[in-house]
Amino acid sequence: MSRHILLTGAAGFIGYHVAERLLKAGDTVVGFDNLNDYYDPALKRGRLAQLAPHQGFHFIEGDLADRAAMEALFATHRFDAVVHLAAQAGVRYSLTNPHTYTTSNLVGFTHILEGCRHAKIGHLVFASSSSVYGANGKQPFAESDGVDHPLSLYAASKKANELMAHTYASLYSLPVTGLRFFTVYGPWGRPDMALFQFTRNILEGKSIPVFNHGHHRRDFTYIDDIVDGVVQVLAQPPQGNAAWDAMQPDPASSTAPYAIYNIGNGKPETLLDYIRAIEDAIGKKAVMQMLPAQPGDVPETYADISRLKAATGFSPTMPISVGVPRFVNWYRSYYDI
Repeated sequence: MSRHILLTGAAGFIGYHVAERLLKAGDTVVGFDNLNDYYDPALKRGRLAQLAPHQGFHFIEGDLADRAAMEALFATHRFDAVVHLAAQAGVRYSLTNPHTYTTSNLVGFTHILEGCRHAKIGHLVFASSSSVYGANGKQPFAESDGVDHPLSLYAASKKANELMAHTYASLYSLPVTGLRFFTVYGPWGRPDMALFQFTRNILEGKSIPVFNHGHHRRDFTYIDDIVDGVVQVLAQPPQGNAAWDAMQPDPASSTAPYAIYNIGNGKPETLLDYIRAIEDAIGKKAVMQMLPAQPGDVPETYADISRLKAATGFSPTMPISVGVPRFVNWYRSYYDI
């Protein structure tokens, strides 16, 4: 049965791929995005151009922080579900542009929650982030871990989203699922991410900045695996956990219809191995500029994905040895190199 879905951040990296999958499955999608200049809007418009031929796709340019526009959006359409992927992203950008995070990630998310509440949306799936684990040292990161020591305002805004979502699930019985994404990569990726920057610089013969002297480890997750997880979760609104114990509260579930899941590859790789995969795909060695860690960076991310597997059957399959060359091939094609 076809669903009518609001997808915010439709011109973004993950949003574009999720929209394409939903449209191919026969759903109708209203894409919402403000097309801001955090990175080149031409790339965002390029993604939208790929979605435009789908008969079930309709795009609205607007700002999450515009309360009147958001109220009009929910008043005009009768959505079955909402996939909220729009946000101000980036750990490092939050160090110098904090107000954009409070505007988009806090004010904007409030407008999404209010819209879903009043429209009695059947399921809200929203993007959280592995960044919420912050100063946690225990690996792999599990949803049952406390996440009270964020290392960036971006991470703090995502943790705030989870708390806000639980409030609405509890007060208004709004089914809400948050997904903590772990370092997503692949074709049509973001220019501020390492894979995009490294590929560009290596091809142009420029050095690449390697922070923490390459000692970072990341749970790199290919975009197709991410989309599989999002689509699987969307089809299963949380019902509330009858076994939830208020004396030993599990932060990722509740008696309310609320759930939090890690969505990653479940296999961390070193940054240097990631760079080697890029070098192999390009056929050229990188000139590496070794630098200290930047403020806000987490040394390692490693997702415990057992909850998502148990709930949906989620099973990522893409290794970096295959996923990275797919990005490099897309990059060369898109930029005619």
